[in-house]
Amino acid sequence: MLVVALTVGVSAGCGDEPTVAAQSAASAADPSQVVAELAGKPITLKDVDDKWEAFDAAERARLVQAMYQNRRNMLDQIVGDMLIADAAQAAGQPVGDFLKADLARRMPAVSDADIASVYEQDQLRAEIVPFLEGRRQQQGRAMLVQELKTKNAASITVMLDPPRYSVPVIAGDPIRGNPAAPVTIVEFSDYQCPFCSRVNPTLDRIRQTYGDRVRIVFKDFPLSNHPQAPKAAEAARCAGDQNTYWEMHDAMFANQRALDVPTLKQTARTLGLNGATFDQCLDSGKHARAVADGLALGEQMGVNSTPTLYINGRAVLGAVPFENFKTVIDEELARK
Repeated sequence: MLVVALTVGVSAGCGDEPTVAAQSAASAADPSQVVAELAGKPITLKDVDDKWEAFDAAERARLVQAMYQNRRNMLDQIVGDMLIADAAQAAGQPVGDFLKADLARRMPAVSDADIASVYEQDQLRAEIVPFLEGRRQQQGRAMLVQELKTKNAASITVMLDPPRYSVPVIAGDPIRGNPAAPVTIVEFSDYQCPFCSRVNPTLDRIRQTYGDRVRIVFKDFPLSNHPQAPKAAEAARCAGDQNTYWEMHDAMFANQRALDVPTLKQTARTLGLNGATFDQCLDSGKHARAVADGLALGEQMGVNSTPTLYINGRAVLGAVPFENFKTVIDEELARK
């Protein structure tokens, strides 16, 4: 049986370079391992990691996630090599010949048009052609490996444990989907962040694809460089008081140019809310504390960009494609 870790890509998000806090290190070290003693009193690896978490959660998260990501990538390379070697053996060919024939079948040869699309100066042709051929080889290999993974899916098991974080879901958190779903996606997000807007349709597709097997929990994380984000977060919660949270949520992400307070009040009326009640809620700052609490939780966990999402505690950073979410969700469902 093959052991494989599949890669989750990272895309851009609002805020600083994405980092994520991790509950467990990517290494196989035993947290109970004694790493020092003082007058006979043991200090364990968990003690060290807990201190690191309290001292600089974001930096610890960045390093733990980077270690895990690189291990997954290299493991994926190893498994790809093994799958290709098995396929070549089944075809009765050396690996090199098998790959060359497969690439010729999948990818057309580099053309003059391809070269021109990279650069038009003839003197650079000698450098451009090997570059394009190398890129096509990588693309062709990736396509072959994906086909072989699909074909051999029953014999591939993910066992490299990813970093996880326990993200509390509390009363008052907006939840979309089955409360008892086996997969929970917690999203730290900002209504003024364009990348958060981009991930919203992806989350809709996830709900359509997985139905009752997935629930989505929204956590407010208004960034300091987005002055309209805090009040927008309050507006969603004020709409929630009238059972229209997600409608307001979707409307604000659909039109991020309409987040000033007067326009938010108009949006509430467009959605059929009681205008006077909504206005009083928004003007009073009724939900300001709840919004601030979400921000404080994210900062405590090391979140410093949006969107930052956790799938059963596994981090997905930025507005990544649906396929990246699907990989993690499918692995989590397989664990159940």
